[in-house]
Amino acid sequence: MISQEALNAARAAYDIEAQCIVEMKDFLDEEAFGKAVELLSKAERIGAAGCGHSGIACQHFAHLMCCIERPARFISPAEAVHGATGFLQKGDVMIFASRGGSTKELFPIMDICKAKGVSTITVTENLESPLAKAADVVLKQHVNRETDKYNMQGTTSTTALCMIFHALQTAVIEETAYQKEQFALIHPGGAVGERLNHKSL
Repeated sequence: MISQEALNAARAAYDIEAQCIVEMKDFLDEEAFGKAVELLSKAERIGAAGCGHSGIACQHFAHLMCCIERPARFISPAEAVHGATGFLQKGDVMIFASRGGSTKELFPIMDICKAKGVSTITVTENLESPLAKAADVVLKQHVNRETDKYNMQGTTSTTALCMIFHALQTAVIEETAYQKEQFALIHPGGAVGERLNHKSL
């Protein structure tokens, strides 16, 4: 059996992240959020980039977009400066995720997007950061604290980022009038596919 301290910390983690999500709604800038949804809804292609936990969340976001037929891919910061940004064309959208807004690996990608006429969205906690100031649209990432006792692991901050991505997908579904029949076609696998494609006899 694990220690009571470990169990208490685990229970507290639920409370910390739940509190963060509730608080996040107060930081929702409707104008900026609306611009982001409009860009994502109209773009032919969508890129997403971040490092560490933010990068992993960006991979999730790219998959979310593909699931509603908005062609998207995660662009690794390492690969971006070796040709991967060729995926993006004028009029497309690139979304950057950086809690502090100063992830240096993302700076060259921002420069490439500006040169190519790619619209940019930055999700960050620091609205005065370089990546925020360079972006066309900035979405505020609010984080109360990480769940570990040292307040250092990317836990609550990752949940907060994913919550913003989930809200974006939810809004894009409404904005593009995406239908479940479309998803049923591209997602025949698993329990979801079985449910969506079930035909009553």
